[in-house]
Amino acid sequence: MPKRTRFTTWRPLATAATAALLATLLTPAAAHAAPRGSEPVHSYENAIREAVWVDTGLDGDGDGKADRVAVDIVRPREPARQGRKIPVIMDASPYYSCCGRGNESQKKTYDANGDVVRMPLFYDNYFVPRGYAFVGVDLAGTNRSDGCVDVGGRSDIQSAKAVVDWLNGRAKAYTTRTGTTRAKAAWTNGKTGMIGKSWDGTIANGVAATGVEGLETIVPISAISSWYDYYFQQGAPLYDSGPDWLSNYVNSPDARARCGAVQHKLVDGAPRSGDWTPLWTERDYVKAARKVRASVFLVHGMQDLNVRMKHVGQWWDALAKNGVERKIWLSQTGHVDPFDFRRAEWVDTLHRWFDHELMGYDNGIDREPMADIERGPDQWDTSRVWPPSGTRAATLRPDRGTQAGVGTLGLHRGHGTETFTDDPKLSETDWAAQIDKSTPEKAGFVTGSLTRDLRLSGSSEVTVTATPSTPTAHLSAVLVDIGPATIRDYADAGEGITTLPDRTCWGPSTAGDSSCFKETEAKTADVDYTVVSRGWADLGNHASDFEGAPLTPGKRYTITLDLAATDHVVPKGHRLALIVAGTDKDLIDPPADRPKLTLDLSRTSARVPFVGGATAFARATAGAASATPDATLLDGVREPRTTHRVPEGSQ
Repeated sequence: MPKRTRFTTWRPLATAATAALLATLLTPAAAHAAPRGSEPVHSYENAIREAVWVDTGLDGDGDGKADRVAVDIVRPREPARQGRKIPVIMDASPYYSCCGRGNESQKKTYDANGDVVRMPLFYDNYFVPRGYAFVGVDLAGTNRSDGCVDVGGRSDIQSAKAVVDWLNGRAKAYTTRTGTTRAKAAWTNGKTGMIGKSWDGTIANGVAATGVEGLETIVPISAISSWYDYYFQQGAPLYDSGPDWLSNYVNSPDARARCGAVQHKLVDGAPRSGDWTPLWTERDYVKAARKVRASVFLVHGMQDLNVRMKHVGQWWDALAKNGVERKIWLSQTGHVDPFDFRRAEWVDTLHRWFDHELMGYDNGIDREPMADIERGPDQWDTSRVWPPSGTRAATLRPDRGTQAGVGTLGLHRGHGTETFTDDPKLSETDWAAQIDKSTPEKAGFVTGSLTRDLRLSGSSEVTVTATPSTPTAHLSAVLVDIGPATIRDYADAGEGITTLPDRTCWGPSTAGDSSCFKETEAKTADVDYTVVSRGWADLGNHASDFEGAPLTPGKRYTITLDLAATDHVVPKGHRLALIVAGTDKDLIDPPADRPKLTLDLSRTSARVPFVGGATAFARATAGAASATPDATLLDGVREPRTTHRVPEGSQ
């Protein structure tokens, strides 16, 4: 299949035969006009509910038999009776039995025959009446599937890819887990769209990166693009556990008993040194972006500190480079599903996206802006393309100020040095709160008050030249908007939302599967500063992103830290700050030592993508009044909340 080259180039619309068939679902008066979207004309209560087990072709648990993954299906009865074939929406997940899906942690339930009664989330309730089948896949090693969870590796991805192959007639499935009676997918046309949040969305990314035919689109929400970057960034450990812990967390009890060999491979393949290994290569979907055939509708919270925004920037850029059709929503939330921060708009947009991509409706979504970006709580803006046209990186340079650690940020090369000592008890919120105060644990550099708005859009990088006092050292670089604002409180337990008691319904319900979900509203905080973007690295990785080495105390090293993608407007009257420090408490683990680091300011800089580039920055800072250093403690959100140790979706 040829690769499509731009967002506005879409696959052909429905054939004349399909269009005529769709017209039969309309009233005679409406049949004269082409339909704009699928309608809820099918019975949800009478939908076919069935289970099949798809042969993955793998033997992950080493029992001498090919693993079969459980596939629960809800599909409308009427098209099957009429001999019409329908598309599929699929969510492949490890969470259907262990942890639950969505804000209310729903799990699958079954009847006495083993057919699904409750499918978590609203997808089946809403889309099945509109002529779609919904398919919920238990990843290998979870719920009713054979095999072992291998955390984004071959087993995880093949669990879902094999189902796409079965839907397109290329794989085998059976009516029971151990039986020999074959199951055919004669009811589908094979067109499949994958959706899911967190690990589920990660599987969608991974399956798309195989280039499997029949996968038409994916909708990854808060999803991982490279598993190394979930656990490390440039050698710095982001969590104090590895993929073996996560595998054990979601494996079924049976899988835990038989998957010891897989667990050992995960331990051996993911050393806590942060060095890149073949295990991470297998779980890096970015490198395979050239294989992606599916369009991508990506959704992420810009304050997601679980699956961090680095996953967005590198995946989006790789997809763009390879001509993949794309759409994106960026919210101010943390790890939150759009159903829980922009519900009505999300359901409508998702409906039109699937209608266009899977049913071929000309509903205009291809002519709408590529990006929706949340500027303030429930305040959304759009961009025709993302990052916007005219976005260019400007090189910003820190310089010394009138007191130690309180410097300036501009376009001219800095001079001298700044020194700080790593304090693992402090985080980015502590640093930003005292941006105008000389403190021993950070070096801060700030512009004057802007004379006009300044928009950052995309991924930044900070090059640091530092001399450590110890053989180990970690670095953090943070961009901060200094100024009053009302933002979503991403550090709260709800990560930017509050769950309410009232419910709204999204499709028909049955006695065992309600389409009604608790409403939410924005949880806000009034702050004096907003952390815009973050990046971390082990200074021992100065020579390689793939392997670290001990440092020589007193020797100067240069390393470039990748900062997470973002889209943020620093308003007129605010200031933009760059902070360089050591351990960012709870966001990276500390090094073995507690180093003092001396920055060479003449060799330290930040490349930041501004709409309008360096010219826009120069205009926004021209005539800017410098702030008088002040000991006032600025208010922000509480320190980052990192109780999440798994990329899951429940709040």
